[in-house]
Amino acid sequence: MEWSSFSGAEVTALAQGESFFAAPDERECPACGRRSVRAYVNAPENARRPTLVSYVWCSSCHRFVGTRAKHPEGLVFSDPLATLDADQRRELERSLVGFLAHLDRLWDEGVLPQTFAAA
Repeated sequence: MEWSSFSGAEVTALAQGESFFAAPDERECPACGRRSVRAYVNAPENARRPTLVSYVWCSSCHRFVGTRAKHPEGLVFSDPLATLDADQRRELERSLVGFLAHLDRLWDEGVLPQTFAAA
C-alpha cells in the first residue's frame, strides 16, 4: 500500500471547521471525499519545550500529514501508546507506514479516537 502526503490545499481544508480536540471522530477527506480521515496526537517526553506531535491520515486513500506545534497549556488527552516503553515506541515509529497501519488498527478496534479535556 502506497502512502503519500496531503497537498497544501488539502492540509488547509483539513484545518477548517472544528478542531480534532473538540471533535475527534473521523471526518471527510479533502482528497478522496470519504469519511475516513483520522488523527492521533502525542506529547513527546524528550521534547525541550511542551510539544504536540499530530498525525492525520486517510484510511481510504492513504494520504497523511504530520505536524509539530506548541502543546496548548492545560490540554490533557488519552494516549493508548503511553504504556509502551521507549524501545517499543521507537520500534513502532521506525516505519511511518507501519506506524500509521498500527494507528488504523487501533481505530478499527475502538481504542482510538483519543479523548481530550482541559485541565
